[in-house]
Amino acid sequence: MRTLAACVLALLPLMSFASAENMPATSLNLMPWPQKIQMGSGQLLIANPFSVALTGYTEVRLDHAVARMVGNLSRQTGIPLQTLTAQAANATLVIHVDHASDAVQKLGEDESYQLTVTPNQVKLNAPNPLGIIRGLQTFLQLVQNTPQGFAAPAVQIDDSPRFPWRGLMLDVCRHWQPIDVVYRTLDGMEAVKMNVFHWHLSENQGFRIESKKFPKLQGMGSDGNYYTQAQVKEVIEYARDRGIRVVPEFDMPGHTTAWFVGYPELASAPGPYSIERGWGVFDPAMDPTREETYKFLEEFIHEMAGVFPDQFFHIGGDEVNGKQWNANQKIQAFMKAHNIKSNDELQAYFNKRVEGIVEKNHKTMIGWDEILNPDLPKSIVIQSWRGQKSLAAAAQQGYRGLLSSGYYLDLMQTAAQHYAVDPLTGPSANLTPEQTQRILGGEACMWTEWVSPENVDNRIWPRNVAIAERLWSPADVHDVNSMYRRMYAVSDELAWLGLKHQSNPWKMLERLSAAQEVPSVKILADAVEPVKGYERERTQKYTQFTPLNRLIDSTYPESQVGHTLTLLTDTVITGQASAADKAQIRSIFTAWRDNDARLQPVLQNSFLLNDVAPVSRDLSTLGATGLQALDYLDSGSPSPDSWRAQQSAFLDQAAQHRGEVVLVGVAPIRKLVDATAQARNASGVSK
Repeated sequence: MRTLAACVLALLPLMSFASAENMPATSLNLMPWPQKIQMGSGQLLIANPFSVALTGYTEVRLDHAVARMVGNLSRQTGIPLQTLTAQAANATLVIHVDHASDAVQKLGEDESYQLTVTPNQVKLNAPNPLGIIRGLQTFLQLVQNTPQGFAAPAVQIDDSPRFPWRGLMLDVCRHWQPIDVVYRTLDGMEAVKMNVFHWHLSENQGFRIESKKFPKLQGMGSDGNYYTQAQVKEVIEYARDRGIRVVPEFDMPGHTTAWFVGYPELASAPGPYSIERGWGVFDPAMDPTREETYKFLEEFIHEMAGVFPDQFFHIGGDEVNGKQWNANQKIQAFMKAHNIKSNDELQAYFNKRVEGIVEKNHKTMIGWDEILNPDLPKSIVIQSWRGQKSLAAAAQQGYRGLLSSGYYLDLMQTAAQHYAVDPLTGPSANLTPEQTQRILGGEACMWTEWVSPENVDNRIWPRNVAIAERLWSPADVHDVNSMYRRMYAVSDELAWLGLKHQSNPWKMLERLSAAQEVPSVKILADAVEPVKGYERERTQKYTQFTPLNRLIDSTYPESQVGHTLTLLTDTVITGQASAADKAQIRSIFTAWRDNDARLQPVLQNSFLLNDVAPVSRDLSTLGATGLQALDYLDSGSPSPDSWRAQQSAFLDQAAQHRGEVVLVGVAPIRKLVDATAQARNASGVSK
């Protein structure tokens, strides 16, 4: 087991550590990366007592933020820190705030801060408490384990966000997400300076908030899984403490089946209705031609506007297929009488009526990009999910916009793919300065068709950190290798906050293996990724009741081992691999080659692993192929054509997904195999 554990550890990426005494800025694990950073000389050691002085404006939220930071610092260092108040001259941390922030956090409030660390003291200044909340997270990330002890390097940081809207949308409807998931998601958002929690609260599969005015919404449309208004108000206060706004979404006129279970009169076709259990675009939609629909929405929106203090109110508006409207003679007659020529125009009529209700309640309407229509007032916000083209079109027509296209976490894309998406590139690159100002930022989206409370954390984190940086940091911060190094470091820090993206996958692997040979199951899990995009919906039919307990549900969307292997492969092929690099890549391949033999008894005894038995066998062959390729490269002689042809055929087969997972080693090993076609000189470079 010691040998196996060493193999598992060998799969971790090589990290470079520098003493905080002479640490270059590029070695810091800050994420998002600050606007300006200048390294100083020396370091501040973390020790007891940790004294704090608050000067200028003070409020309870600042006390909470300091206590939270010191508590997290204590957990990360293992030092039972005592927080004491002190005079500014003698305090470890001196915080100065100029003035209060708005009672209800607003879009565009100042979040800037200035952080100065010297060997004797930390000074954190900000115009208002929001900047302090952001700066405290930066200080927490600065602390590292050094030869002298836990310490923060001397540094001067001036920081502010690039975009004012940096959000995360969480769908709690398709698969119910209990309140503890919401709380720890907010904790993670605070750590990476995200400031909008977009709460997707209604869907075909569930209505997830208590309505006292219309109790059958949650009474009949939620299976008993919903948040009370008291819980929601506690979440809003919890979020405000962390500098996060909470924006509710109630999707309409489509995605509304759960509404109709209790109130079928809202629908465009007669009921009865039942909660949808599967996924997709469904026919039911609100009847936009009945005045009773708008009377209902007036009362409902007024009630929810009283629960959610934020300025913005999301009405969804996406994916209405119009089939119920086409089949309803009264709706068709209404369209003819009002010269409405298409379903798109009918939805625009509905959206305009709803916008009036939202505005009447002193809120600003947001909707997905299907709602974009010149008849709507310029005050609304368009959220683009279908592509950046609609984001640019909205800005050109005078509307503010948010980008979510490219930030869909549920599609299992890599952090690098999300990191490459920028709200101001592509179609938005040619906007005028005035139009550019209308792009407020963006939101990551966590839809939950294949997400349970058990694995939601590892579906969001750590990849969401890359999106957080894209929306906060300067546009020219885009080094992918630096991003990965820092992202995985921040991932460990998020685990100390109580997020379960690291702990829950291990528990799921224990269940998969009946607690037998869990390290071997982990080697397999770390060597695969889930199928990408919407491929999973094409493999089998899923519903709310389908267990999400197989290997695909336990793996990370992006394999850290796969990323490390890609980097190591490139160093080998270019002749730049160090002895440590060569040892590490051989360790990975050896662990893969030998793993199937250890795993066979588990595979035979666990029905949950039956579908990945071929994947385990292919992983073993992949490891052997990788080792053979390295041997050819080390020998300096080209490999036989027949060997390369045989390996190429195997790699083609191994690239296919089985058990809805794909092996991450296929592409880098193919590069190694191809590289063996040429002889190499003594330095390892191809001749």
